[in-house]
Amino acid sequence: MDRQPDLVGELVRVAPTVPADYAALYAVAADPTIWDQHPAHDRWQPDVFRAFFDEGLAGGGMLTIRDAGDGSVIGSSRYGPCDREADEIEIGWTFFARDRWRRGYNRETKRLMIDHIAPSVSAITFHIGQDNRRSRTAVEALGATLRPGTIDVPRGGRMVSHVVYELRRA
Repeated sequence: MDRQPDLVGELVRVAPTVPADYAALYAVAADPTIWDQHPAHDRWQPDVFRAFFDEGLAGGGMLTIRDAGDGSVIGSSRYGPCDREADEIEIGWTFFARDRWRRGYNRETKRLMIDHIAPSVSAITFHIGQDNRRSRTAVEALGATLRPGTIDVPRGGRMVSHVVYELRRA
C-alpha cells in the first residue's frame, strides 16, 4: 500500500511532503481562519505547526497539494497508518488556502486519494472534531456516512470529542 503517491487531477497535483515544503505549507497554514473550527485551533502558530509538520513527516503519509496550473503550494493532507485488523485507513489532517475553499480543490484531492487507496482497504475513515461543521459538511459531500458515537482524541493537553465518518467498499 503506497501512502505517499503522486496523484494528478485537473486542479491539483498531490505528492509526498518533503522537508523543503515546510515554508510554503506554513505560509498557507498561518491563516488563523483555517483553524477556527478545528480542535487544534492554534495550529496557525509557528511552534504548533512545526510539531504538526514534523509529526506528518515522521508518520510517512503526509502529502503536499499544489495547484496543477501554477505549481503553488495550496495545502496538505495525509493518509494515516493502515489498521490491518479493521482493514481501514484514515484520510485527514487536511487544510487548504482559503482562496481554494468551495472551488473543488478539496473534493478533487480527496477523490484522488480515495481512488488511490480504496483497492487496498475495506473502509476509509475521516476523524473530525465534533464541532467542525466545515469539515463534516465536506466529507458528507463525498458520500461518507457517520459512524455512531464519538471518540476522544488528545489535543493540546486535553481530550477532544471527534466523530468518525466512513466510506465502505460494497
